[in-house]
Amino acid sequence: MTQFTIASFNVKNLIGPDQEYYRFQKYTPEEYAWKADWLAEQLQTMDADIVGFQEIFDEPSLRDVIAEADAEGIEGNAAHIPGRNKRYRRKAIFRKLAYTPYTDAALAVAPNLNDGGPGARRPGVAILSRFGFVGEPQIIQDLSDAPITWAGSSQEGSYVLRRLSRPILKVRVPVGGQVITVFNCHLKSKLGEFDRPEGASFPPEADLTQYDPVGRAMGAMRAAMRRMAEACVLRRLIVEELHAGNPVMVMGDFNDGEHAVSSEIISGEVPFKNYAWMLRHDAQTPRDRYSDAENLQITEDIERVRLHSAEKQFVRKSARDMVYTSAFGGTFESIDQLYMSRHFMADAPGSIGEMEYFSVLNDHLTDGSHPEAPYNKLASDHGQIIAHMRIGPAEDARG
Repeated sequence: MTQFTIASFNVKNLIGPDQEYYRFQKYTPEEYAWKADWLAEQLQTMDADIVGFQEIFDEPSLRDVIAEADAEGIEGNAAHIPGRNKRYRRKAIFRKLAYTPYTDAALAVAPNLNDGGPGARRPGVAILSRFGFVGEPQIIQDLSDAPITWAGSSQEGSYVLRRLSRPILKVRVPVGGQVITVFNCHLKSKLGEFDRPEGASFPPEADLTQYDPVGRAMGAMRAAMRRMAEACVLRRLIVEELHAGNPVMVMGDFNDGEHAVSSEIISGEVPFKNYAWMLRHDAQTPRDRYSDAENLQITEDIERVRLHSAEKQFVRKSARDMVYTSAFGGTFESIDQLYMSRHFMADAPGSIGEMEYFSVLNDHLTDGSHPEAPYNKLASDHGQIIAHMRIGPAEDARG
């Protein structure tokens, strides 16, 4: 049996000091030091074997955070974990408390093709793995060779997506005799997309003194269309891996909840209870239904390419009825997600293991009303999610 942890961590605009990432926004050296220290401490608490990061503006800053986490974690181990000279005979609890450094871990960073100069920076994503990688990491953002295209009739309109707002990072991670395909993503946010007229300094909808509710609704619609199209790109990549028989885990900032259309595109359809009740697609009479054999075939075809929410598995197994990773305007919701293929569902065909526990670090989150909110926002405005996984039969643990 092999146990491992996998986590998603939106670090909120990680970049070095005195660098303007968005217009008029940058960290002083003191703010950056505060932020890096908080991120390092959070990384120690997570102590995850595989970590997907979002909102990475430069690789050196991320490496600095990892190095600081290791230095503090090693120092903590030396101070608190008993050695052979101590009178402790049963050290299981201390092994659980020990921090494992990322000394030999592999780091893959995917910069953003849309990145601009000072004030117009765009963040990328990264994956850190204590197990290393099999083959080279893949970055998916430019879709010139295979765009997402919807061309309806002249009355329906059309939509073409040739580049993602942020990259998708794909790696293969060797764990417990298996190779798992891991995707890390950061889908388009709910912030509206507004067209800027030629020669204008800003879109008209950005001028809140001339509030345009319809124009801003159109901006929200454009953002939602992009987010769903990006989800479709990710779904296409996921299905390719599942058809190849590979276990898949998908994590990241979906910028949407579990039941949003974009999230359901990524996870795939939930099969109907019994397709033998359903009218056939080519029905000629009211009695033309799918057969029992076709019901089994359709259900299996859907199930084998479907992903499952780690959060939902946790909620079903526990007494908790709410998990959240984001708080804004009084709304608490989960927009950071971790999905997995049925390879990690204990009772599914071809299962290789299961999720044993799920945790979320969200005590730092506020909706902006708390006195410490400015510093909590400086740290991160997202909670961190960690899935505790097992590969191999559970009975091995008794050996």
